[in-house]
Amino acid sequence: MNTSLLFLLVLIIGFAAFLAGRARAIATTNGKLSVLHSLPGYHGTYAAICAIIPAAIVLGVWAIAAPAYIDSSVRGGLPEAVLSQGAATTELALGQVKSVANGLNLLDDAELAALNNGSADLRDVLAAKGVPLAGDGESYMIKSATQFNAMISTSRIVMAVVVLLISVAGAIFALRGISAPFRARNQVERVMLWTLMLASSIAILTTIGIVGSMLSEAIRFFNSVSPASFFFGTVWDPRFAAAGSEATQGQFGLLPLLAGTLYIAFVAMLFAVPIGLFAAIYMSEYARPAIRSTAKPLLEILAGIPTIVYGFFALVTVGPFLRDISAQLNGLVTGNYVSFIQAQSVLTAGIVMGVMLIPFVSSLSDDIITQVPRALRDGSLGLGATRSETIKKVVLPAALPGIVGALLLTASRAVGETMIVVLAAGVAARMQLNPFEAMTTVTVKIVNQLTGDLEFNSPQTLVAFALGITLFCITLGLNIYALYIVRKYREQYE
Repeated sequence: MNTSLLFLLVLIIGFAAFLAGRARAIATTNGKLSVLHSLPGYHGTYAAICAIIPAAIVLGVWAIAAPAYIDSSVRGGLPEAVLSQGAATTELALGQVKSVANGLNLLDDAELAALNNGSADLRDVLAAKGVPLAGDGESYMIKSATQFNAMISTSRIVMAVVVLLISVAGAIFALRGISAPFRARNQVERVMLWTLMLASSIAILTTIGIVGSMLSEAIRFFNSVSPASFFFGTVWDPRFAAAGSEATQGQFGLLPLLAGTLYIAFVAMLFAVPIGLFAAIYMSEYARPAIRSTAKPLLEILAGIPTIVYGFFALVTVGPFLRDISAQLNGLVTGNYVSFIQAQSVLTAGIVMGVMLIPFVSSLSDDIITQVPRALRDGSLGLGATRSETIKKVVLPAALPGIVGALLLTASRAVGETMIVVLAAGVAARMQLNPFEAMTTVTVKIVNQLTGDLEFNSPQTLVAFALGITLFCITLGLNIYALYIVRKYREQYE
């Protein structure tokens, strides 16, 4: 019995326990539901929880632990000649045994007998069944594969029996404890509290795990490269120098990458903020409900477009357009038709990234402006102010803290963008102020340093983790500051 079917049976038992628990709670009242401490639904939910949760926990643990135990047992049963060749050869042999095990399930008795007496070739027989085998089949593989299939079958049978027994036992235990004074609601709420705490803990532990994994590798990098040369260096050249030279680890200056990241994000915000904010003001203050219900979803479609598509748009359309326009303008002024805007430039990446950020700015700002009480607008209009004056003097000041927080969150989104920058801004790591030339960002260099079949044992690859933890700190700081602005200056209305 596979895991999905078994879990479905557990859910069916839990549903039956719910119905039985609710019916039993009603039966104990003799028609007077007021004597129950908790509603019948809570008693049924308590019975379902007792039937499902313990069995689901055992099922999950079994599904994780059993394959590891079976692999270990089969691996230990391999011939000593295979085990002595090292871990890589052993794992390869184990993989072949699993392939053979899958193929044996497709063979009939005559084919199995032919394999066991050696009259048929293992590789040819499995190939006829559509099971490819890397390398020639060895005789020990049939024995190990048979052992593997037997252990898998036994594990599934035992797992099904144990899980179903635990589910039924949990249901019976819950049903026997149901009575009129039983505090089923408290038990259910306690389980829900622990479930919510578990969900919160998973989110927190995931964040801690991400930070810990990056920080541990970043520390290894800083053991080889000085933090001062990384954070204050102005040259990015991570290649290895010649053997015997002093600077064998190259130069890992962060400042060119950080400058490109902030510069491109700044250009993107210059493009996205006015358009997004004006769109939000129109949809919240001027647009009729029919127009708003159509325009807002259409605008938010931009947020669902993959960033690689924006990158293609920049590479094929926006970049060449800006390059050709600049050449025409230069020709009209100087007579020399040479473009002064490169196809891959800060301006190209900023414009396309700004287009991507427009729905973030407009949607968040629209929600914030809409939350301003209608009474403030009516009071301003009643005192003789026009609609535009009301927006400038009343609505926007009231919504300003939320809008600032939304813009900071949008900026953190811009700082972490990768694919648009790769295709629209290039990979040149340099410090300059001309938006018509190429620059690069931290995320692009993270991708470059981890591209290919690499081992994390040199500064050239470990620098990606130092860049990652730096980018994490920047975006975390922006998010914390956004929350601080919103909470400090948020207007409270009754």
